[in-house]
Amino acid sequence: MADNNYDVLIIGSGPGGYVTAIRAAQLGMKVGIIEREHLGGICLNWGCIPTKALLRSGEMLDYANRASEYGLKLEGKMTADVKEVVKRSRGVSMRLNGGVGFLMKKNKIDVIWGEAKLAGKGKVTVGKPTKKIMEPQNPIPKNIKGEGDYTAKHIIVATGARPRALPGIEPDGKLIWTYFEAMVPQELPKKLIVMGSGAIGIEFASFYNSMGCDVTVVELMPNIMPVEDPEISGIARKALEKHGLKIITEAKVTKVEKKSNSIIAHVEGKDGKVTPMEADRMISAVGVQGNIEGLGLEDLGIKTDRGCVVIDGYGKTNVEGIYAIGDVAGPPMLAHKAEHEGVICIEKIAGVPNVHPMEKDKIPGCTYCHPQVASVGLTEAKAKEAGIETRVGRYMFNANGKAIALGEDNGMVKTIFNKKTGQLIGAHLVGAEVTELIQGFVIAMNLETTEEELMHTIFPHPTLSEMMKESVLDAYGRVLNA
Repeated sequence: MADNNYDVLIIGSGPGGYVTAIRAAQLGMKVGIIEREHLGGICLNWGCIPTKALLRSGEMLDYANRASEYGLKLEGKMTADVKEVVKRSRGVSMRLNGGVGFLMKKNKIDVIWGEAKLAGKGKVTVGKPTKKIMEPQNPIPKNIKGEGDYTAKHIIVATGARPRALPGIEPDGKLIWTYFEAMVPQELPKKLIVMGSGAIGIEFASFYNSMGCDVTVVELMPNIMPVEDPEISGIARKALEKHGLKIITEAKVTKVEKKSNSIIAHVEGKDGKVTPMEADRMISAVGVQGNIEGLGLEDLGIKTDRGCVVIDGYGKTNVEGIYAIGDVAGPPMLAHKAEHEGVICIEKIAGVPNVHPMEKDKIPGCTYCHPQVASVGLTEAKAKEAGIETRVGRYMFNANGKAIALGEDNGMVKTIFNKKTGQLIGAHLVGAEVTELIQGFVIAMNLETTEEELMHTIFPHPTLSEMMKESVLDAYGRVLNA
């Protein structure tokens, strides 16, 4: 048993789990990470990374078919080979999956393959995995262990989340897809319905639309991407609809009839009228839920709430020695939140001085549709709800030289300041490459930057980033290039 005793055991090797394992090893701990299927978790294998590869293919196809706008000539219309598109996406995932294996070996972290269950204080039993372990073309790392009993001073649950299913409209993998099936289509559906317009739903809708599919999005809320600032999501909606996407808001799918190779979705509008809509396939993108089942949480009395483990700002549960991070610990369910949460958790365990608890209002959100959407902090509406007097700045992409030169002049940068203190409390962007621009505002918020400091910052020209400063200037009536 001595060889199976660790300072910390981490259940799950997604971004939160494997980053936490590396940081723990850096802090001198003996670390084991338990995984039942894929190193890198959903993000690297079936989420963040492969979807970006798919979206890049869609983006390239869009640009190719817009070649004449750039003074270029292509003979005929560019088309997509969906099997090659999927092959590239899977290849990107496998490359990164192997990279995680290398990092585990480099940092002398034991990889334990199997299904983990909490067996008591400081104890984990690992059983035979119920799922396929890794992709066949990727070798299993050599620094591995398997079934057995393991002990640790600290156990961190990082088991992630899975697609949520609506009763009566459960995905079947053939006609009704989750993101798993949507990521590896054998052929493109001519007509597709996407149920839900959060980041997952709108990204797949954008991808399939770029691939030439007839796509309809059905969203329950008044706006697509409901967590975003309505002004930003409104601009995104117009751009997506201009590109051919059909969007129905304040509506829900109440029933789905299945045929041999198609479905009929019954869509109920806000007026109560139900309209049948036929499509080849439907993607269910109505959110995700934490993987808390089968871990033995109930036996130890670990508190959960709405399918997620309840934690404090440092990842601690109500049971000593048990922690949780990432999607399984609740929203926002984002890979970068999981990574940062894991580092906070392990550094607090190790007694690193001045560890700050997670500040969720400073976590950026990104949606990689076309146009992209990115945000951090309070929306204008949320600021008003909180009773904060604000100054709001806006700057349009069509006034920026770099955006015009790129042929991407549709979008906006919106900044929100506390009127009394001048502190930046929110930033919301829509347009080309805003998922890269947002980090400038995230840093500013972490540094508690005021409008004066941003106004005195020099931004390079010509860049898209100049719009960030112009938006700040606009909030204070000093905009220069509009």
